[in-house]
Amino acid sequence: MKKITFILLFLISSFLISNAEVITTLKTDDKVVALTFDACETKTPSYLDYKIIDFLVSQKIPFTLFVSGKFIERNFQDLKNLYNTGLVSIQNHSYSHNNHMDLLSEEEIKEDVLKNEDLIIRLTGVKPKYFRFPAGNYDEKALRLVESLGYKVVHWTFPSGDPDKKITKEMLIAHVIRNTKPGSILIFHANGRGYKTGEALPEIVRILKQKGYRFVRLEDYLL
Repeated sequence: MKKITFILLFLISSFLISNAEVITTLKTDDKVVALTFDACETKTPSYLDYKIIDFLVSQKIPFTLFVSGKFIERNFQDLKNLYNTGLVSIQNHSYSHNNHMDLLSEEEIKEDVLKNEDLIIRLTGVKPKYFRFPAGNYDEKALRLVESLGYKVVHWTFPSGDPDKKITKEMLIAHVIRNTKPGSILIFHANGRGYKTGEALPEIVRILKQKGYRFVRLEDYLL
C-alpha cells in the first residue's frame, strides 16, 4: 500500500512539474494578436499613460493590463474607470514588482501574489487568471508555486523594447511589425516607461489591421 501511495504521489508530482509552462504565444493559426501592457511601480510614482489608453479606448481595441499592487493603489480610480469600459482585462503582476521573484522564498512569493490578487478583486470584483513575472525572471520553484495558486503564467512572444529610451518611434514600429505572427502576445508598458509606445501604437495597429490581424484579450484564446 505504501509503495502504491508513493508511486501515485510521484506520478502526480511529475505531472505537475511537466505541465509547468510559461505561455508566450496563443496556440492558433488565426490572425490574432494579444496586446498586453505592464503597468507597474517600484520606488518612483507611476501613472497610466493616457496617450496609450485614450487611443485604445477611442478605437475600442481590447487589451490586457498586467498591474502591480503599488500601481493599483496609486491609480485605483483611474483603473476602475478603465475596467468599466469593458475593453480591458486586468491581471496579476505581483504586489511589489520584485524583479527577482526567483530569489524569494516560497512564502514571500505567495504573499506577493495573493496581496495583489486581493487588490485586483477589490478593483474588478473578479479573481485574475494570469500572472506575469516582473522582468520575466522566474525559476521552477516560483513557476510551480504561482501555478498552484490557480494562475497561468503568461509572458510575451518577443520583447518590444519599449522601455529603451534610445528606441525611436520608427524603430519600434518596424521591430513589432517584422516579428508579429498569428497568435503573438505583444508586450508594451502603459506606466510611462514605454517611451515611444504612445506615438508608435496607432501605426502598429493600423498596419496590423491592414495585414488582416484583429486584437484580442488573453482569455479569448486561453482557458
